[in-house]
Amino acid sequence: MRGRSAGQGRSEVLARRGVVATDHPLASAAGLRVLQEGGNAIDAAVCIAGTLGVVTPMMTGIGGDTFIIHYEASSRRVMALNGSGAAPRRATPEFFRARGQRTMPLRGMLAPSVPGAVDAMAIALEQWGSGRWTLGRLLEPAIYYAEAGFPITEKVAEWFEESAPVLAQYPSSRRVFLPDGRPPRVGEVLVQADLGRALRTIADQGARAFYEGPLADAIAAYAGAHGGLLETADLAAHRSEIAPPTATPWRDLTVHCSPPPSQGFVLLEMLNILEDDGLGTQPWGSAEAVHLMVEAKKLAFADRLAYVGDPRFVSNPLTWLLGKAYARERRRRIDPARAQDAAAPGTVREQVGETTAFAVADGDGNVVSYITSLSAAFGCGEVADGTGILLNNRAGRGFSLEPGHPNLIAPGKRTMHTLMAFLATRRERPYLAWATRGGDAQAPWNLQVFSNIVHHGLNVQEAVERPRWVSFPATDPATIDAPFELRMEGGFPPHTYDRLRALGHRVVIPSHWTASGGVQILQVDPDRGVYAGGSDPRADGCAIGF
Repeated sequence: MRGRSAGQGRSEVLARRGVVATDHPLASAAGLRVLQEGGNAIDAAVCIAGTLGVVTPMMTGIGGDTFIIHYEASSRRVMALNGSGAAPRRATPEFFRARGQRTMPLRGMLAPSVPGAVDAMAIALEQWGSGRWTLGRLLEPAIYYAEAGFPITEKVAEWFEESAPVLAQYPSSRRVFLPDGRPPRVGEVLVQADLGRALRTIADQGARAFYEGPLADAIAAYAGAHGGLLETADLAAHRSEIAPPTATPWRDLTVHCSPPPSQGFVLLEMLNILEDDGLGTQPWGSAEAVHLMVEAKKLAFADRLAYVGDPRFVSNPLTWLLGKAYARERRRRIDPARAQDAAAPGTVREQVGETTAFAVADGDGNVVSYITSLSAAFGCGEVADGTGILLNNRAGRGFSLEPGHPNLIAPGKRTMHTLMAFLATRRERPYLAWATRGGDAQAPWNLQVFSNIVHHGLNVQEAVERPRWVSFPATDPATIDAPFELRMEGGFPPHTYDRLRALGHRVVIPSHWTASGGVQILQVDPDRGVYAGGSDPRADGCAIGF
C-alpha cells in the first residue's frame, strides 16, 4: 500500500472490517451489506455471485461455472473449490464428427456443459460460510433485481449491443434480452421474470433444485427439443470438488491458484520462468520487461496446450511444469533480443472469454478470490425457455475434436478451463487476492497486475489502472513472418512500442478494445489490520469497504 500517483484515476479503497471489489456497483453493495450485517467473506461472495448473474447476464449466471480460492483465518489454510461441470453423457467425438463437424460448436444447445455455479455456492457455504446466512437469504438481491429489474449501465449496454446478433438467433433469448426488438440502452430497466422464479425455486428448495426436479427437467427438456445433449441424469450427477490449490513459492510469497482443470498454473509457470530476471530493476512498461513477460507467456501456454486437462482423464504433470529447474530450462528458450515465432511443444491457440471475477475479505481475516462465467459473452446464446436461465458454452469453447488432444471431448469429462482465481500468502497470512475476466488473457493480465505491485510498488488501484498487453496468434494471414500479435493499450512509454517492434513483435494498438479485462483485487496489511481494494475501470464495478 502506498500513496496515490499523479496518473491514478481513483484512490484505492482502505477499510478495516471488510472489503469487496466486483464488476458491478449493485453487486458490490449487496456483498458489503452482508458483511455489515455479520456475514463472513464466503457469505458475501455467494450473494455477490448471485447478484452478478442477474446484473451482468453477458458474463455469468446460474447456468455457468465457478472456481474459488478461500483463505480461512482460523486455520491459516488455503483451499480451492472446483465448480466446473462435465460434458453430457452422450457427448462423444463420434457424435460431433458424424455431423461433419471438425471443431466444437460455439453457440446453441450443443455448446453447454453441466452448469456448476449453483452447486458451488451451496458447497462453499457449507464448508466456509458463517452458518448465519442461508442460500435463500443470500439470493434475495439477485431475486429482487431479476423480478423488479435493474438499470443497464454503460458497459453492460455495450455488451448487449455487440451480442445482439447472437441473441437474435434464438426466440427464447430474444424475448428476454431484446424485449423491444433491440438491445436495452443505458438507463433502461431490464426485467427477467422467469429467472426470478428460478432463483426463488433455488432459494426455497435449495441448490439441488437446480439439478433435480422440475427446474432441471425444464432445462433438459429445452435442450433435447433444440438439438442438445444435456439430460436430467447429467444435471443430477454434478458435484463440486474441494481440494488443495495449485501453488508455487515465489520469493517470500506463496502464490495459490485454482488447480486443473483450471489453467491457473500458467501464471505460476510464468512467474517461475521470470523469477530471476529482476523485472523490478526495469522501469515500468519498458520494452525489455514486456518482451520477457510475453515470451514467458508463449512458453507456458504451449505447455498448457500440450499437457493439461481434466485430472480425472488426463495426467497433469504439474510437479514437473512448476519445478524451478524446469523453469530455468524454459527460460533458456527466451532470446532477450528477439521474439519467438513459435513456442514448443506446440502452437498456441487462444480465445478471449467473458467472465466476472471478484475478491472479498471480512473482519475476521477470511479472504476469497472468486471467478464465475458463462464462457463467451451470453454463453451458448440460448435461454432455456420458461426458466430464464442462460446456459454456458464451455463445452463448445473448451473441448477439442482432435484425436489424442488432452481436451478431446468425452462423456463426463470437464474441459480445461480458462477460469482462474489467485491468492498470495506471506508466512501463511494473506497478502493479495485477485482475478479477472478475459479467457486466455486472464493469465498475462493477472501477471502484469501482480508485477505492478511486487516489482514496481504500485498500490492496488494504480496496478489495475495501468495499461496492459496481451499476445495472441495473429489474425491477419498476411503476417506470416510475425505469427503472434502483441495487442497493447495506449499509455505505455512511447519508445516501448517501437523497441518491441524492433525485437520482432507485431505490435497492434486497437482504437477500441473492449476485451481488456476487469481485474478485481484486494491487498492485506496484517500488521495494521487494513485492507486495500482496487477495481478495474475497464469494468463498471467498484471496490467498497467499511
